[in-house]
Amino acid sequence: MRWEDFRRSDNVEERAGGGGGGFGGMRLGGGAIVVVVIISLLLGKNPLEILALLGTGGGPPVQTQARAPASPPAAPASPSAAPTVADEQKDFVKAVLGDTEDVWGGIFQQLGTRYRPPKLALFRGQVSSACGSASAAMGPFYCPGDQDVYLDLAFFEELSQRFGAPGDFARAYVIAHEIGHHVQNQLGLMAEVQKKSANASPAVRNALSVRQELQADCLAGVWGHSAAARGKLEAGDIESGIAAATAVGDDRIQKRSRGYVVPESFTHGSSAQRVRWFKIGLQSGDVRQCNTFAAREL
Repeated sequence: MRWEDFRRSDNVEERAGGGGGGFGGMRLGGGAIVVVVIISLLLGKNPLEILALLGTGGGPPVQTQARAPASPPAAPASPSAAPTVADEQKDFVKAVLGDTEDVWGGIFQQLGTRYRPPKLALFRGQVSSACGSASAAMGPFYCPGDQDVYLDLAFFEELSQRFGAPGDFARAYVIAHEIGHHVQNQLGLMAEVQKKSANASPAVRNALSVRQELQADCLAGVWGHSAAARGKLEAGDIESGIAAATAVGDDRIQKRSRGYVVPESFTHGSSAQRVRWFKIGLQSGDVRQCNTFAAREL
């Protein structure tokens, strides 16, 4: 992926994070966070919502990327190696974010409105947002409360090594998916989902969440279509993005975490569904094709 050619965004900032996990008046260690995540998955709940309730008494729902129980935090890299790796990763994030700003700015202009880009907050370990406190164990997420995207750069290493989805375009897919949620938020789609979910049963809330997440996958594909049309993708990039979409399917994550799959508890969609909608965006480049809420079959 020729991301070096992308314009760098000025909307990337580093946020102070904390190790060990503090939620409101409670202190949760890494082991406790993993327990919460596993219990949440077994109950068919979103772990971030439960962790947010522990710390803030509730807040706007976050839109997560991957929610598998976390591995123990990786040991910090040596001082001599860390700056080089970190600087390259930050430059990559700024480049991809800058390109999403340009692409969505153009699309919104065609729609007769203005795109307001989000901030992308880089953190390590744990971070506070308008949606409450969140651990890196939850994966990247979008908070509609402050309209920011949150990303722990260590997730990229997990995506490659633990989820088996290496490559620049796999990392770019993660960012583009969260930006897809921001697009939904700006278009008022997220508010509609929250309204319909307010008094709905858990099954209906999960079904709405799946359609919302699959739409974000499709919107990520719309950005990828633009990158391909401009000659910014290289051989193997599409496969890399598809591998990432496959890796974060609910069925794949549940199989890894609990050994079996419960489709009724899906909140993001199966691997096949995520790949399908990502491909729809990639192949069409048309936002109108991403109406998952009108689709009879996902």
